[in-house]
Amino acid sequence: MTQNQKNVVDELKAEWKKLWQERLDDKVRAEGVAIHDYSSLFVEKGTVIQATKDYKALNLREIIEKHQISNPDRYIPPNPEVGGWTKFIKTNIAKNRSQHNIHKNFFSTSTGKPQRPKKKGSGWLHR
Repeated sequence: MTQNQKNVVDELKAEWKKLWQERLDDKVRAEGVAIHDYSSLFVEKGTVIQATKDYKALNLREIIEKHQISNPDRYIPPNPEVGGWTKFIKTNIAKNRSQHNIHKNFFSTSTGKPQRPKKKGSGWLHR
């Protein structure tokens, strides 16, 4: 049963990707319009899928729930606004590592004195 659900979700994701790649961008109205029928995603030809105002945004999670897939969070990554692994790494790991290690070791010599910049900071003095 789980393998069948995974196959259905994979097909929906492929269809979702195809929908967004094949949309027609109307630059006059500032809209993205579906150019085909996507019955598995409940989207008809001519449906506005992206606009600046007055439209209901499509949500892959809701579409998966309509297909009665149990626990859709397992198949879909979290919204980037909420956060995820990338946001966690950027806020906690990468920031700490870059500030601590690079500045501490890069600008000092073995004697402990900082080197004087050469050419207004664009190079190093060689002794």
